Amino acid sequence: MSENSLYPEDKGQEEKEKQAQAPAEHRGRKEQRLKPLYPKPQQTTLQCIHDRSLKAVVIGLGYVGLPMAVEMAQSGYRVHGIDIDAGKVAKLRAGHSYIIGIEDEVLQTLLEANLLTAGTDYAAVADADVIVICVPTPLTNAYQPDISYISSAVGGMTPYLQLGSLVILESTTYPGTTEEHVKQPVEAARGWTAGEHFYVCYSPERVDPGSVHYGVKNTPKIIGGSTPACLSYGTQFYGSFLNEVVPVSSTTVAETAKLFENTFRSVNIALVNELTTACEQMGVDIWEVLQAAATKPFGYMPFYPGPGIGGHCIPIDPIYLSWAANRQGSELRFIKLADATNRQMPEHVVQRAAALLEQRGHSIRGARVVLAGMAYKKDIDDLRESPALDVFRLLSAAGADIVFTDPMVPVFRQDDGSMLQSQPASPELWTWADLVIITTDHSAFDYQEMADHAPLIFDTRNATAGCRGDNIVVLGQPERQDRGTKKEDFQNTEHEAAELEGHNNSGQATREGDSAGSDVKGQREKYPDTKHECVPSGESSENENGESYGSQDAEWADQDVKKMHGKTGDNYGES
Repeated sequence: MSENSLYPEDKGQEEKEKQAQAPAEHRGRKEQRLKPLYPKPQQTTLQCIHDRSLKAVVIGLGYVGLPMAVEMAQSGYRVHGIDIDAGKVAKLRAGHSYIIGIEDEVLQTLLEANLLTAGTDYAAVADADVIVICVPTPLTNAYQPDISYISSAVGGMTPYLQLGSLVILESTTYPGTTEEHVKQPVEAARGWTAGEHFYVCYSPERVDPGSVHYGVKNTPKIIGGSTPACLSYGTQFYGSFLNEVVPVSSTTVAETAKLFENTFRSVNIALVNELTTACEQMGVDIWEVLQAAATKPFGYMPFYPGPGIGGHCIPIDPIYLSWAANRQGSELRFIKLADATNRQMPEHVVQRAAALLEQRGHSIRGARVVLAGMAYKKDIDDLRESPALDVFRLLSAAGADIVFTDPMVPVFRQDDGSMLQSQPASPELWTWADLVIITTDHSAFDYQEMADHAPLIFDTRNATAGCRGDNIVVLGQPERQDRGTKKEDFQNTEHEAAELEGHNNSGQATREGDSAGSDVKGQREKYPDTKHECVPSGESSENENGESYGSQDAEWADQDVKKMHGKTGDNYGES
């Protein structure tokens, strides 16, 4: 991009003259927001990238935004985070992290160096050269894209946006969003032209919560620009602190690539989940089948069954893609079929759990059930779209007496607004239960101890591979006849394969703010340690990308749970 094409001097002069002619009472305020009136020429911008003198603002400080802000700050940029959740901002200012993988010590070091600050006011955009938007993109009650958080962020920042600023959208969304809801609103409001007066890019987040292998820095970063000049600026900026940047021809290509990544996984997970129920009926062990298939060194990628799929991306991204195709007159039937298949998994888990109880003389109504794990993925604290929440809801509706244990999740919100508290994983808990359902295979669980004390275990993750006991039934396996014997040695290998990053998958869910079952009557009598705590209706909850949006988000979550559309999500891949 040339200096002349970026910022024509005559347009800058015209802007200056308009400012001078404005009424004095308005001119002072606007000049304060819009300084400098002349954007930096290209060579100055490149120098600012080189010497790290650019200032960045990250809007939305959740699972996507905070790691990005920290990575920028660690590379030497001064970064200011904006989040409308004052409680979250207060934690950051105090040097306390709420995201797994970001340590308090890291935050405190960046705060002390004045490389990272946080607040709730969009006015901070007036001092920024680069603005990165990382806000949630959920589904509406009508099962359509909800981009209200993007529109809110763009509306909040636009009055303070400076000439020459680079705006990057990272929120997962449908093709066309960046042009329609970022570039065009700014152009209309400010009279600017993208690629000349300001710059617009789309770069989809690729976050793998809890991963020890991939983070912001070493995950290839796709980016598309509204114009070649926009793409050049965005590529140079991200390339200054990330290992690999992958430029594409447009923002819509980048948006579609993100959706396809997770649609690919949704379809393959659905295929495995469908085969799982068939294998149970045919007397075939799905885990052995998948282990055998995974030995093929080409043309195959392993996916694994589970109680449903969770997280922000797998349950939602394919719907965004399908919706975008539908509005252009195309129907993506695989997406609908995959969504319907994955949605059935929590119900299948509960139906099989009921059958297992009946075989042992128990009715599911009144049965004491422990859910081991509520998070949507192993070894993280994220409840977004977790299939365990739907399993909980369905068991409650069937009249089961349920408690849960999760070393990462201390509480979760129920339909009635109360908070259900996690119970300690202990021999006493396992003994108390008529049935333990392993819904999340956290490493902290002692599965052999569980097998030694629980009367009956239904393992939806193959987490008990290698454990001794005749009381274990695994999803996708016929009920074993070799009572009292050790599981075959091949299961050890299966479990290791199932733990490969990015490949374990699971089913249906609700949002973190959603409840997952209203009828827990009798828990105090049968399990006296169970605690319930009422939560004020206005209390904040975390949204789809992990950003908190106060009572607005809580209200959205309450509305969304009512439809219980059965959306599903992945447990082991990037979000």
